[in-house]
Amino acid sequence: MIKAFIFDLDGVLVSTDDYHYRSWMRIAEEEGFDFFDYEFNHKFRGVGRMECIDIITRASGKQYTDEQKKELAERKNRYFVESLESLTPDALFPGVLDLLNELRKRNIRTAVASNSKNAMTIIEKVGIKSLLDTIVDGYQITNSKPDPEVFLLAARKLNVDPSECLVFEDAVAGIEAAKRAGMKAIGIGTQTRLPNAEIVIPNIAHLNLDSILKAYN
Repeated sequence: MIKAFIFDLDGVLVSTDDYHYRSWMRIAEEEGFDFFDYEFNHKFRGVGRMECIDIITRASGKQYTDEQKKELAERKNRYFVESLESLTPDALFPGVLDLLNELRKRNIRTAVASNSKNAMTIIEKVGIKSLLDTIVDGYQITNSKPDPEVFLLAARKLNVDPSECLVFEDAVAGIEAAKRAGMKAIGIGTQTRLPNAEIVIPNIAHLNLDSILKAYN
């Protein structure tokens, strides 16, 4: 019996990809990473900030100390947070508000479980905080996805068993984390990009709630 829906944030409920991309591009231009483009940016999907720094600095062939990497991460986050000032509810994907309201009516518990330390800011900017029962962000966890910590913490805060949770994720690492947590997982995107997901839908607007609940209950 599914008692809770747990959502990743970026790429599932909210579109902030361009905000992240522009922030990384600014870093790339400042550091001379001429290889960085929108395609390379996909390597960062579902990956923690410091892991992203490792990926991009390794690809650059340049040597960075741990302190320099930390500075890069802080700079990138500063650029991203600055860009969020222009974020509005228009950044929500189609169907998200309808789904969250319907889950509330059916007494199905809801959570956001995100690696991001900016999750609360984003949630408040797009106006969905009141529709979520709990939020787990990067400040509350030690290990990023694919470690299951973020999802297990969300289940504990919702007071439900992991087996009673259905996760929505747009990243391979997120699907893996959900499975390692003992949860069901639905991929948002394409089967090609998310081969480890049992069910994949293009976006939340394509979700048939009754069919999904019937399939998992």
